[in-house]
Amino acid sequence: MHNVPPHSMRVFIVVWLGQLVSLVGSGLTSFALGLWVYQRTGSVTQFALISLFVVLPGVILSPLAGALVDRWDRRWVMILSDAGAGLSTLMMALLFFTGRVQVWHICLAAGASATFGTFQYPAYAAATTLLVSNHNLGRANGMVQFGRAASEILAPALAGVLVLTIRVEGVLLIDFVTFLFAVTTLLFVRFPQPEITSVGQASKGSLWRKAAYGWTYVAARRGLLGLLVFFAIVNFLWGLVGASITPMILGFTSADVLGIIISVAGGGMLIGSLAMSAWGGPKHRINGVLFFELLSGLCFLLIGLRPSAWLVAIGAFCAHLTIAFVYGSNQAIWQNRVPPDVQGRVFAAQQMIATSSRPLAYLVAGPLADELFEPLLAPGGPLAGSIGQIVGVGPGRGIGLLFLIMGVLKVAASLGGYLYSPIRRVEDESPDALVESILQRSH
Repeated sequence: MHNVPPHSMRVFIVVWLGQLVSLVGSGLTSFALGLWVYQRTGSVTQFALISLFVVLPGVILSPLAGALVDRWDRRWVMILSDAGAGLSTLMMALLFFTGRVQVWHICLAAGASATFGTFQYPAYAAATTLLVSNHNLGRANGMVQFGRAASEILAPALAGVLVLTIRVEGVLLIDFVTFLFAVTTLLFVRFPQPEITSVGQASKGSLWRKAAYGWTYVAARRGLLGLLVFFAIVNFLWGLVGASITPMILGFTSADVLGIIISVAGGGMLIGSLAMSAWGGPKHRINGVLFFELLSGLCFLLIGLRPSAWLVAIGAFCAHLTIAFVYGSNQAIWQNRVPPDVQGRVFAAQQMIATSSRPLAYLVAGPLADELFEPLLAPGGPLAGSIGQIVGVGPGRGIGLLFLIMGVLKVAASLGGYLYSPIRRVEDESPDALVESILQRSH
């Protein structure tokens, strides 16, 4: 159990509010840029390339970011991260104002912004542990997910209107202002410093040794390691969703309907986040992770079943409803199992391993859709007379078939996670002394 200073929850709420506003701004930018790229190129591969540049820095730089987060003041890490991401957004706006923007410019700017985000994630997650009691971690993580939900709801609804009125560059300037707001909130608060634990003492050494420590900590625990593998699989499937759902929906309906469906999905995340904030999740948090991921897999099946806007909206709503429960429960497991003074490194390793499959998803999503699944269910395609009678034929229906396959895989992964006892019993794993003995033997 960690000690939380009085009034720290108020500090968390101030920080959370700043990050909430910033997330909404970033959501506006993400939707506007994705729509701009796809409408001008018509290529799923080009659309997915931006997502690749967003995720790749987290995979490459996470170990170094985690080591520096544990070495530096976590509040200043968040301040500098938000400031850097804001400047990246401003540079992108200038390119649009001058009319010189190209897809590769957007990829580089997105990558730069994501690099700063790689430092911000472990700092924010580790700071939450210092500001919130163990009992309230599930609720706090639900609040964090609420910020993402607000972004999902407001951004698509606002971005379409804003792009028409103030164009993409205006949206980018709004995003820049939201980053300034987040930085301002951080400047007016202070974070408590984590107490040095025996595990933290045992992990001391060079910067590179500290960077590797996050992996050492996870590798010593079969349950945490298994949980990371599980999320690598799940995140691969979510990566395919992020890269392919927009082209699938645009295959049978308009951009306006796309915005409505994404807003409906955000509504599911919002309701789930509110419920998680109030409830705090199940007593055995791993059950929350596995059950809601299984439910999410069933929702994937619904999304891909037919070219129907209302059916896709229901599936997307329910799938996003599960996210807060999965995220809040999983994050609380990690925040309870890892000493605060080494959380930057461990959370960075968690981020790197769990999201390492997303770049692969973004790389293969375009070719899978454009070259394999779409031709299978094109009019006169090999599967048009069989599976096409169920899922439909024409633009986007190959991607619909891909959703069906992803749904089956997600259900199988959830059931496999429950049957694997180290994952099922991850909250009862061995004490931290195990890692200390491993580190001491490594000297």
